[in-house]
Amino acid sequence: MGDIALTVAVFVLAVVAAAALISLIVLIRRTGAERRSAPSGPTPEQIAEAQNELEEARREAAQIRDKANSDAAEILRKSEEAARTVAQMRKEVEEETRILKSELKELRAGLERRERRLAEREQRLDEEARRQAERAKKLAETETRLADRRAELEQMEEERRVMLERIAGLTAEQAKNELIQSIENQAKREAALLVRDIEAEARREADKRATKIITLAVQRLATEQTAESVVSVLHLPGDEMKGRIIGREGRNIRAFESITGVNLIIDDTPEAVLLSCFDPVRRETARLTLEKLILDGRIHPQRIEEAYERSKAEVHELCVRAGEDALVELGLTDMHPELVTLLGQLRYRTSYGQNVLKHLIESAHLAGIMAAELGLDPTLLKRCALLHDIGKALTHEVEGSHAMIGAEIARRYGECEDVVHAIEAHHNEVEVRTVEAVLTQAADAISGGRPGARRESLEAYVKRLERLEQIAQSYEGVEKVFAMQAGREIRVMVKPDAVDDIQAQVIARDVAKQVEEELTYPGQIRITVVRESRATEYAR
Repeated sequence: MGDIALTVAVFVLAVVAAAALISLIVLIRRTGAERRSAPSGPTPEQIAEAQNELEEARREAAQIRDKANSDAAEILRKSEEAARTVAQMRKEVEEETRILKSELKELRAGLERRERRLAEREQRLDEEARRQAERAKKLAETETRLADRRAELEQMEEERRVMLERIAGLTAEQAKNELIQSIENQAKREAALLVRDIEAEARREADKRATKIITLAVQRLATEQTAESVVSVLHLPGDEMKGRIIGREGRNIRAFESITGVNLIIDDTPEAVLLSCFDPVRRETARLTLEKLILDGRIHPQRIEEAYERSKAEVHELCVRAGEDALVELGLTDMHPELVTLLGQLRYRTSYGQNVLKHLIESAHLAGIMAAELGLDPTLLKRCALLHDIGKALTHEVEGSHAMIGAEIARRYGECEDVVHAIEAHHNEVEVRTVEAVLTQAADAISGGRPGARRESLEAYVKRLERLEQIAQSYEGVEKVFAMQAGREIRVMVKPDAVDDIQAQVIARDVAKQVEEELTYPGQIRITVVRESRATEYAR
């Protein structure tokens, strides 16, 4: 490659020199021709011009020579670079060739090793195939022997079966059916006995555990009951105090009633006045106000307002303290202050003669005891039972059932959803979904239904008994109705010729449904329909 570049450079230099020489010859010839054609010798101007042209030609020739030299040098440099590049490429090709040869050698060695392993594996497979063939041959011989032995056994079994049938007088199918029937009857009898024993044991255990839980809950509970009504009686130091309470032209009594919102009844009862109001907190506030006025002796509208404000603050403090005492007694914490105040207000409210706050504390104790017996969280159950009647504190201010009102209050003041659901579901106004709600219902029923817990007025009691008999008497075919066991049971006597057994079931169900829809009562009422047929004859 370097020789070619050098040859090219020399050729270029020769071409450039030849071109310069040819230009010089042409110039000389043209100068001579001009001289020959001139009539006389050259003038100095012509000679000078010819010399200038000669110098110009020489300069051009020098420039051409210099350019040719530089081009030749450039070509030589490029040729050397090309030579170096070619040498480098040759080196790289040789290195790649060496690497490829080495890899090819390794591949050939790997292929040879793989071929040797394949050959060894084929040899092992051939040996395994031979062993399998020998094993298959042995298995075939064994199966043949087993088939012969099976045939012999079947023949012997057939002979034995024929002999047994001849001795027993039954075929094999008949004997099998008798055996199956005998085993089936025995299994059914044993299964029935086992099911009966299991059911009886489960019933005994369930009754025992339920009785134990309820008995322990009732036994470990001891709270006093208070009976209050919508009327409070305040004793006076003397009858002359009545006139001072009434005031001039009734001014004091009108001011007292307008400020407190409580009716003040002054009658012929000696040394006593009555305070009447459906709101027990308001009634208690009015009672304390009147006590302060009587102790002070000064009774007038301004003094009534002052005493009322102090009594109102005192009652509020008593409510808060009562709520806090209930929480301390039950070991509960982290309850919103508004809920504590509402609990304290229930101290002055009764339900069927049972103090509501006492009922809530009692229910909470019961729920905690049952939760401990059942392995649940006693604190959560106590919270549910304590707050289940919290809505009764606002039933005179907000429309709706106390269960839904209480659930809304508990939700508003940050109680968890389990507590809210137990409150709203304790009277089945919402479908019960949790164990806590079921135990809250049970604690409420135990506290309210136990002997001596609740009472109702004689008038309401008599009206309820009369309505129970009227409901049952309104159905066709009913002859007599008796409300028994203090209204806990209704005995309905029907005419046997007008009502059959199926119709008696229908009457019992319809009466129970109508009683549930129309009446409010604690616990449950049992409806018994009696249908009796009598045949009487006389022997003479």
